[in-house]
Amino acid sequence: MDKIRPCFNGMVRYRHIGLILRFMTGFAHDKVVPYEGSQKDKKEQVAEMFNDIAPRYDFMNRFLSAGIDIAWRRKALKTLLAIKPEEMLDVATGTADVSIMASRILTPKKIIGIDISEGMLSVGRQKIIRQGLSDIISLQTGDSEHIDFPDNRFDAVTVAFGVRNFADLAKGIGEIHRVLRPGGKLVVLEFSRPHMPGISGLYNLYMNHIAPRMGGIFSKNRAAYQYLNDSVQRFPEGKAFLEVLENAGFKQTVCKRLSLGICSIYTGIK
Repeated sequence: MDKIRPCFNGMVRYRHIGLILRFMTGFAHDKVVPYEGSQKDKKEQVAEMFNDIAPRYDFMNRFLSAGIDIAWRRKALKTLLAIKPEEMLDVATGTADVSIMASRILTPKKIIGIDISEGMLSVGRQKIIRQGLSDIISLQTGDSEHIDFPDNRFDAVTVAFGVRNFADLAKGIGEIHRVLRPGGKLVVLEFSRPHMPGISGLYNLYMNHIAPRMGGIFSKNRAAYQYLNDSVQRFPEGKAFLEVLENAGFKQTVCKRLSLGICSIYTGIK
């Protein structure tokens, strides 16, 4: 189930002109929002959504993934073992699951987590205090499109299940590239769509119907879990996302699929 597989989608073909137009006009997922009737922009809606579900977010992650999301995070972080990062940035840190796990696996001197949702950060800060990690991990309000740190600051940047929420994907990846030091590494963990016959049908059934329904029951916010499906369906996964990384300046880009393709690890070097 957890065997790592190379990312490849035989249907994906890009031409130079198409890529230029896509970067000029944005990606389809940039326009996916949690609340269709709202007059707020995507960034405001995403912050509002996560503020609302923050108290139940960790429970829903474990419940909807049957706990396998923990193994996904661990595998993603282990791709950083070779570079031994001393200072890390965790973008869209949420409740700090990745930051906390990174402190155990990678033992860096400092981890800074940023997120646009104060509700999620509040839950994360409580977890950090309980685990005695306040000297290593600090959380602050931050926007992926305007990262408030100087160029070439961090040895590694992580983003777990957060790039789908960027209002401007290309700009957010460009900012991450800017704050990484030369030789630094980006690791992105994100949902993807399985392409195996049979598996893809079951996946779509789960994401289209079961997850939103369960999300509505337990988090009282069905729209948040419908947004999860909609944003996954329209996210430029696999080869397409590697092209986003490469256009931002990343080299040695790699994508590895996990769990029959329902999640992927993307890496790139500055």
